[in-house]
Amino acid sequence: MDTQTSRHATKVLTGLKKAYPDAECSLLFRSPLELLVATILSAQCTDVRVNKVTPELFRRFRSAEDYAAAPIEDLEELIRTTGFFRNKAKNIQNACREMIMRFDGNVPDTMEALVSLPGVGRKTANVVLSNVFGRIEGFTVDTHVFRLSHRLGLAQGKTPEKVEQELMQIFPQTEWRFLSHALILLGRQCCTARKPRCGECPLNKVCRTKSVF
Repeated sequence: MDTQTSRHATKVLTGLKKAYPDAECSLLFRSPLELLVATILSAQCTDVRVNKVTPELFRRFRSAEDYAAAPIEDLEELIRTTGFFRNKAKNIQNACREMIMRFDGNVPDTMEALVSLPGVGRKTANVVLSNVFGRIEGFTVDTHVFRLSHRLGLAQGKTPEKVEQELMQIFPQTEWRFLSHALILLGRQCCTARKPRCGECPLNKVCRTKSVF
């Protein structure tokens, strides 16, 4: 990593620390299973919407066995408003069946095991590992982090996986969890996809693409 890139990354990290010192996961959960399910539901859906759906879902289904045995139609109806509900219901149920067969019904705590579950990619695995098990094995790259990484000049990769690798190279591992949450907050509140509010952005002075908006 060259000196210029290192300095830019440090400025971004400093700005985010100042703007969002308490950045945390916005999904509501009480167990590894609840966070796994909530994160699967959050794909192409807002965390606000997911948090409206999960209280009743988590009341009805409390274990992997509950999800595995449920009529798929019941599960689909409960998560309908999160979008792509049929595919999400199938992934949740199949993931729980896999956990019953291979992990005694528990959410596994390694990247390799998590990404082997239906519907679980690196993004979901990173969310679960970092927020439940305290294991920082990667950088969570959702749509917000992907977008902001390019706008801020932190990454150039064309896929979330490539952006993740770039971010892991320029930021210390101890900051990966915080940075993912802080970038998500910035993406929701200020650096939106269509009409970013550059004048209100706490990283306005270090952003490398603000002039295009």
